[in-house]
Amino acid sequence: MSDELTVCPATKEMLAKAKDEGISTAFDRSKANKACPFGVSGVCCRNCAMGPCRPVFKGEVSEEEQELGATAGVCGATVGTISARNFGRMIAAGTAAHSDHARETTQTFIKAAKQEIEGYDIKDEEKLRMLAGVFGISTDSKDKYALAREVGEKALAEFGNQDEEGELTFIKRAPEKRQKLWREQRMVPRGIDREVVEMMHRTSIGVDQDYRNLIHQGSRCALADGWGGSMIATELQDIMFGTPVPLRSEVNLGVLKEDEVNIIVHGHEPLLSEMIVVASRDEELLNLARQEGAKGISIAGICCTANEVLMRHGVPIAGNFLQQELAIVTGAVEAMVVDVQCVMQSLPRVAQCYHTDVITTSERARMSGAIHFEFHPDNALTVAKDIVRRAVKNFKNRNKDLVNIPKEKMDLVAGFSHETVNYMLGGRFRASYRPLNDNIINGRIRGVAGVVGCNNPKVGHDEVHVTLVKELIKNDVLVLQTGCGAIASAKAGLLVPEAARYAGPGLAEVCETVGIPPVLHCGACVDNSRLLVAASEMVREGGLGDDISDLPVVGCAPEWMSEKAIAIGQYFVASGVFVVFGVTFPTTGSQGLSNHLFNEYEKITGGKWAFEPDPMKMARLIIDHIDKKRAALGIDKPQEKERVLYDMEMRRELKF
Repeated sequence: MSDELTVCPATKEMLAKAKDEGISTAFDRSKANKACPFGVSGVCCRNCAMGPCRPVFKGEVSEEEQELGATAGVCGATVGTISARNFGRMIAAGTAAHSDHARETTQTFIKAAKQEIEGYDIKDEEKLRMLAGVFGISTDSKDKYALAREVGEKALAEFGNQDEEGELTFIKRAPEKRQKLWREQRMVPRGIDREVVEMMHRTSIGVDQDYRNLIHQGSRCALADGWGGSMIATELQDIMFGTPVPLRSEVNLGVLKEDEVNIIVHGHEPLLSEMIVVASRDEELLNLARQEGAKGISIAGICCTANEVLMRHGVPIAGNFLQQELAIVTGAVEAMVVDVQCVMQSLPRVAQCYHTDVITTSERARMSGAIHFEFHPDNALTVAKDIVRRAVKNFKNRNKDLVNIPKEKMDLVAGFSHETVNYMLGGRFRASYRPLNDNIINGRIRGVAGVVGCNNPKVGHDEVHVTLVKELIKNDVLVLQTGCGAIASAKAGLLVPEAARYAGPGLAEVCETVGIPPVLHCGACVDNSRLLVAASEMVREGGLGDDISDLPVVGCAPEWMSEKAIAIGQYFVASGVFVVFGVTFPTTGSQGLSNHLFNEYEKITGGKWAFEPDPMKMARLIIDHIDKKRAALGIDKPQEKERVLYDMEMRRELKF
């Protein structure tokens, strides 16, 4: 049965162990869960106490009658309105998740700039000065701390801006044509928090009842995430902790150590995990670990916290979203330390069967059955050391009879920030996207696909990600990945330069020349903003149109499950990108809204949605779209022969 659930050997092994030991996992609960067809298709409304309302399901009346309100909620809301409200609320929730993360990062950044907290510093001064320029702050005669304070205060103001004509600062990083389109459409976000609040207001009973208008505000809200909260979090984290550079590490449950204290960090905010890494290297705690019978202290990650500490410290990844329970099932984890987002409530129940401590750290995210260590940047290093110390002392409680660490682990290369890609392509003194653009123009690289997002137990774990990515690189599509999707490809051996053997001849040649994998790990899910910056740089470099919508670029989330994915998808669509989602899509109960998103929206922003659960068909949609964009740019035909440097003998043979 486990063969049908996942393509990951380590996951299969732990699922079998969990079954033998009577442990219920997300895979079991997914199979037992009977999804409501109204909810799945987006036409269940719970936004007031007159409901829940479930308008007659499609097939019982015609689609036209549904859209006209022949069947509707108690208040008269049609399936289009209900579906758009639900979709808008998913965008608002996803934007809120990324932006609350960004606010915490910004507040910590300001304290670090004021040198008020231990453990945090301003590490990337070059990026700090670049960001100051974006905010219009003079850098003359200012040390890095004074400059960082100004940048932090400017960033914090982006959340609460109430000016009706105001604009988020990072909007100006988009191509000029894109900025003009957003302004004409009145789609530019004013303040991050304001757009979330307005989205929630519009979707309450009796307010906005036009699905097209609701989706319009959905775009404004989503842009406040991609070009606001997420971008702020990524940039400030880079400045505080260091901008990622390529490094090697390992991935999968086999990274856990039989003879060391194993601590897993899980969640999304690197503020805590950075300090856990520092604490794990403390000589006093290492000596304590040896006294307790362990050879050392090993840190590994799950989900996007894993991606954060991987990129900056080379900390290995234990697994992605659907492996969090199974990491505990190994019997070898002393502590799983969690912060916010994508943390399963089942973890303490699973941990009861082993010696593992599940430790929550955020006042925003507590769990019954977990141990709570309140974490704030002001006491970060102290709390981190207390957590590590508890884990070390828990090592003696490990039941060796229950320990089974899978052998599977794989090498990977991660850390491809925008700056790194720029440098690797052009060098430090001529950093440029020109080589990327040139290789797209000459056809060696067909196009670029951002393959991002979660795992979902409704489909084979990792299977859709890996199948899709292999098909894309085989067809010379360069793949950029973030989040759990990147971890899936890493486990399949696609994040090492040697994976060029899976690529088409053109992409393989580029990878071998530059020394990069055909699949680039670009960070956590909040770091999808790096892809927006990269796309804007491709436009700025020239030769591929004058807007993001002209580029042969596609985004997709093959195994998505989180509302954050919907927010990410919508900000890419609003930025002019074709976006394909797998598994399910939350508007299929409304033909009118689905048509608006899948077809009409391209006329508004140049981007649109598509839904396709089959990975091979998804790959074909992506490749066809890339080819369509290449044709529109006039680069679909073989280019002129490359210039050759003639030697003297070749020159003598020339006839004039």
